[in-house]
Amino acid sequence: MRLIAVVFAVSFLLLGTSCGKFRKIEKNPDWRVKYEASLAYYAKKDYYRASVLLEQIMPVIRGLPEAERAQFNLAYCQYYQKMYLLASEQFRTFYETYGRSTLAEEGRYMYAYSLYKSSPDSNLDQTESVQAMTSMQEFLNRYPSSKFRDQALEVIFTIQARLEEKGFANARQYYKLRNYKSAIVALGNFVNNFPDSKYVEEAHFLIVASHYLLAEQSIQSKQKERYQSVVNDYIEFLDRYPNSSYLKEAERYYVNSLDKLGKLKS
Repeated sequence: MRLIAVVFAVSFLLLGTSCGKFRKIEKNPDWRVKYEASLAYYAKKDYYRASVLLEQIMPVIRGLPEAERAQFNLAYCQYYQKMYLLASEQFRTFYETYGRSTLAEEGRYMYAYSLYKSSPDSNLDQTESVQAMTSMQEFLNRYPSSKFRDQALEVIFTIQARLEEKGFANARQYYKLRNYKSAIVALGNFVNNFPDSKYVEEAHFLIVASHYLLAEQSIQSKQKERYQSVVNDYIEFLDRYPNSSYLKEAERYYVNSLDKLGKLKS
């Protein structure tokens, strides 16, 4: 117990000394002292203290040679503290201000990557994801041979998969809610927007099902056209996916639709 108490006492003393030293630096009117201290804190991965000092001196050193490194470090400080939106703005400010810097390429990449880190899971609004993907594609267009190329492509592919999942979930939700007219439109848009998605086969099947179920609940004057849509969609589905696991159910909608069409003609 004595040993533990001694350890706590020493730790508390060191913490107090560290805090006291930092407070003195904060109050020092010389920006050079704060700048050098920020570099030291940054090297020690003490990003909070480094960012506090950098934010204090940025207005003072703007235009000076030290401002370039200060701006870059401040952006990373916020990134490492998981303040990704703030970090993205700092990285953008950096590459817009120091476009000729040797760090401009990394700044542009980190701007897009910070946006990506701030974007939510696929079940939430994907506005930030779209912005991140667009920014990352613009980065690759500017730096096609960048050392960050593989990471940038991975981000784009990840976001595309996320958007596919979100888009399909939204379209399928109309089907689950029995809003078949909207489901047909939404599923058709999904197929057009994501033609290579792993969900396209199921989307095509749900279009067949939605047309059939819509025809079933329609007034007689609209049934002929809608049952015919089922027939047309099924033929296209069969041509695209002859070995689909959904084929048996899709065929049932097709056969029933032919039967309905025969009765409507008689």
